[in-house]
Amino acid sequence: MDALLTPDFWLAVGQIIMIDILLGGDNAVVIALACRNLPPELRRRGILWGTLGAIGLRVILIFFAMSLLALPYLKLVGAALLLWIGVKLLIPEDDGHGDIKGSDRLWGAVKTIIIADFVMSVDNVIGIAGAAQGSGGHEGHQMALVVFGLIVSIPIIVWGSSLVLKMMDRFPVIITAGGMLLGWIAGTLAVSDPVLAPYVAVSDTMRYVWGAAGAILVYLVGAMLARRQAAGT
Repeated sequence: MDALLTPDFWLAVGQIIMIDILLGGDNAVVIALACRNLPPELRRRGILWGTLGAIGLRVILIFFAMSLLALPYLKLVGAALLLWIGVKLLIPEDDGHGDIKGSDRLWGAVKTIIIADFVMSVDNVIGIAGAAQGSGGHEGHQMALVVFGLIVSIPIIVWGSSLVLKMMDRFPVIITAGGMLLGWIAGTLAVSDPVLAPYVAVSDTMRYVWGAAGAILVYLVGAMLARRQAAGT
């Protein structure tokens, strides 16, 4: 219980919520598209069951991701993927929701939501697993904060995503901060890989240094690619 009251725990919870909002904002769009052909009296049930199923699947995926991150080199691979995801967050792109088809049957819509969320969840799973790994404590505490963070983020994503997306459009700095957060998590994840243990002494200071380096790297690379894309259009 004491581990649940530490600043590191609540910092990781905040990171998980922010990651799920930034990278899971598309989920609300997918839910709306999948349920758009349902009768009005079934739409709420479709949203509820589809969301619960998608979140349950994500918890299972995160459990396996966190177990795999204990193996040598996989934290480095996860960190590299997080860096790329953070960079992509800073580059404008199409929403890519044209292929999401609505269903006029409740369980058809629920199935569509869960499958689409599974396909779209790679970035969320890696980011959330990385944030949990950076919280310290044993695996049980890490899974507790993962589940808590996801539960807190559900209503934000489902009912508040339109407001969040409008805020992102109005204040692009939120997107930039989110990308840099992923870079920070990537840095702190990479430095704790067992392969680097003989060469790098892991301490709070070293984690901050690597985290800052990851955040700065994402910002610089993302800004450069965004400028190139703008110049090419």
